[in-house]
Amino acid sequence: MSAVPSSAPSRRRVVLLAPVPAPLGERLAAAGLEVVLREVGPGRAEEAAAAAADADGLFSLLVHPVGERLFAAAPRLTVVANCATGVDNVDLAAARRHGVTVANTPGVLTADTADFTWALLLALLRRVVEADAYVRRGEFRGWALDLLLGRSLGSLTLGVVGAGAIGQAVLARARAFGMTTLYTSRRRLPEAREAALGASWRTLDELVAAADVVSLHAPLTPETRGLFDAARLARMRPGAFLVNTARGPLVDEEALAAALASGRLGGAALDVFEREPEVHAGLLGLPNVVLAPHLGSATAETRFRMAELSVAALLAVLVEGRAPDHPVVLPSSGGATPGRAGRT
Repeated sequence: MSAVPSSAPSRRRVVLLAPVPAPLGERLAAAGLEVVLREVGPGRAEEAAAAAADADGLFSLLVHPVGERLFAAAPRLTVVANCATGVDNVDLAAARRHGVTVANTPGVLTADTADFTWALLLALLRRVVEADAYVRRGEFRGWALDLLLGRSLGSLTLGVVGAGAIGQAVLARARAFGMTTLYTSRRRLPEAREAALGASWRTLDELVAAADVVSLHAPLTPETRGLFDAARLARMRPGAFLVNTARGPLVDEEALAAALASGRLGGAALDVFEREPEVHAGLLGLPNVVLAPHLGSATAETRFRMAELSVAALLAVLVEGRAPDHPVVLPSSGGATPGRAGRT
């Protein structure tokens, strides 16, 4: 959307680091906010800080670094609406120091991300991408008993790493395919929930040793960065498959490429990457790797709803004077604050 001109300098300003659907921009403007679009590319911390310098509210995506540099450059900033479930792009400690509310968009992308996990898993185990390329190359000569054989899901064990909302949704869908399911998480699920999902808890190392397919759904934290390094990949079952729709840096891509190229692992499906949008060159030429450009939540309905929750967070803090519905950081007072640096 284009910028909405300001006729009242005292109006609070919302800076969009990426466009939002037009009806949502109009919703912000109708509430009396000045809306300015200043698009910033992935990873450009200095540009993001400059764009936010005169903002009261900020709309960001998971590709935008929102850290100390930005908070220091934006003395009026009151709220950051991060259009993502994860907030690993936001320095939450810096937000607390500067008294800035941070909100995210949980819940709305759970089903679509779980569905896409299964899309990748099925594509990998049934060799859909290889088959598509085979047909397009004109190599298909007719049905053959041994043509592009995949794996029967019902004969395999699925291990889910991270049993939050998305991880549980992936486990629930596994029942339809008759898979044995294991999970590991910081907190074990209640016994009744385990029974409902048909899933058994294991330690991480027990899970990777037992699962034929390991699907990652853990958040990115200092503890989980590089969780699947060369040592842990070596603990996976020979011929096992890895699926990652969580965060790229959970996986050491160089180690993964080596494990796949050697035949130690059977394949991988990745929707996220260690140094996104860069993809390790060793993965690109492997036929047993399915790659997607971070599409887990990419349905029209869900992406609109994510942006809508972000706009609602901006309105809650800047117009309604209350905490957003999905706060990740609130100022030390315990609620949304009207502004900083004397701004009211």
